[in-house]
Amino acid sequence: MKKKSNYRIVHLSKYYPPDSGGIETHVQTLAQAQSTLGAEVHVICVNGFDQQGRLAARTKTVHEVDGAVNITRVGRLLSLARFDFCPKLSRKISQVIQQPNTILHLHTPNPTMLLSLTLLGRYIPLVITHHSDVIKQKFLKYGLRPFEHFVYSRSSQILTTSSEYIEGSKFLGFYQDKLSYLRLGLDSSKYTKPSQKAIAFSKNLKEKYGETIWLAVGRLVYYKALHIAIEALSHVSGTLIIIGAGPLEQELKNLALSLKVDKRIVWLGRVSEDELVGAYHAATSLWFPSNVRSEGFGLVQVEAMASGCPVINANISSSGVPWVSRHEQEGITVPINSPLALAQAAKRLLNEPTLRPRLVNASRKRAEYFNHIAMAEGSFEFYEKVLSAHSSQSGKILTKSLNTI
Repeated sequence: MKKKSNYRIVHLSKYYPPDSGGIETHVQTLAQAQSTLGAEVHVICVNGFDQQGRLAARTKTVHEVDGAVNITRVGRLLSLARFDFCPKLSRKISQVIQQPNTILHLHTPNPTMLLSLTLLGRYIPLVITHHSDVIKQKFLKYGLRPFEHFVYSRSSQILTTSSEYIEGSKFLGFYQDKLSYLRLGLDSSKYTKPSQKAIAFSKNLKEKYGETIWLAVGRLVYYKALHIAIEALSHVSGTLIIIGAGPLEQELKNLALSLKVDKRIVWLGRVSEDELVGAYHAATSLWFPSNVRSEGFGLVQVEAMASGCPVINANISSSGVPWVSRHEQEGITVPINSPLALAQAAKRLLNEPTLRPRLVNASRKRAEYFNHIAMAEGSFEFYEKVLSAHSSQSGKILTKSLNTI
């Protein structure tokens, strides 16, 4: 594909790395891949850090560059119930959309950006990547639904991360004429060819905790279902390493203590990129027990597979999770909310000599399918269609205006 130097893309993300999360990682990967292919790329997000780089509720607006990608982290006055109050956000968005051939690419769930977009005074080509429905949070699900419908109805294209996700979303059913999907992608080189620091960290983990290491990666929130992983550990040998932080940390630690598996769990919290890669390479398997459609894809599955770490995931109905790592092809899929089934799958990896090597080889091959450059090229195809339709519509409006003079 030819370089797209005529594109000016503005991603609207809730946050951006070093803020951690699947959407944040995806936005960074997509933005950098698009930039590599010649597009001018900007990201507007909320600034979650103070001047010392610490997480903070009240922050200032800062401008940065990440490679060739321009980042505007908009300051917030406060953060309440997962909503960031950013008075200058709408103005910042308005400033960057003045130039021609600009496309806004919104990543949702993202209540802060949704509300800001309702204040825009004019139409602009808008692509939305709908990463997941809002399932549990009633305020976000119902309080913001009118704004959500307003922005989605004005959009030009709505993308999900898998075709499977479209089928199970009642909300997306309102927009069938705009729906398609763009699979997530990953620059797998750091996972397939780990750095010396990553290799050293992997070796250190094995020396400390032995050869049987189970790994869980993600925020400690309800839909990650890490309580299932902790309960499963009581039925299988080995050490469970948990990477991530979140509001359920103490609750999960209390559960581990009550089940008497607390001595076999290592809580690493937030880690560096090299440490994450090293953990994948040390692990026997990634445990991914997420149990509701708030988990739409699970990008960490691709990270694990690229590292040669097979995945045990849960069969979430109408989610892309079991499509990313497929049952008995690259990994093992078990019923949701079943610690015993997760433990039995883990035992299979320990007891069936040929199973894990077969899954490792298949996982590495499957990870190549989720390529970041292919993802960026796919996004350009959607942008081309959107810009073409926008130009055609603008031409009709201009002709109609001239005819009335």
